[in-house]
Amino acid sequence: QVQLVESGGGLVQAGGSLRLSCAASGRTLSRYAMGWFRQAPGKERERVAIISRSSSSTRYTDSVKGRFTISRENAKNTVYLQMNSLKPEDTAIYYCAAAITPLDNLVVVAAKEYAYWGQGTQVTVSS
Repeated sequence: QVQLVESGGGLVQAGGSLRLSCAASGRTLSRYAMGWFRQAPGKERERVAIISRSSSSTRYTDSVKGRFTISRENAKNTVYLQMNSLKPEDTAIYYCAAAITPLDNLVVVAAKEYAYWGQGTQVTVSS
């Protein structure tokens, strides 16, 4: 079992940047495909960015393409989400999640496949 703790959220003006971190403990992160998800008040949870075990594959939701970058450092058991050019509509609680997969070069798309979730970190973008 792996425990996930997010950090790096906060309040930022539109156009600003934040970098979220997700630190894992309990198991080595290299065993898991990882993802960042978000949920805004009154909205469904949304997949933001996902990355394979080896970092060879990534995928982004259309609304963040070109602005957000997911990365990982398996040696540090940490996954990151660099968020640039933030918009008010990016306001949400951001969660990282881990999915067990035997394939090191494929992402895991479905949220239901992610067995482990962090508690979330709030990101608020003011206009």
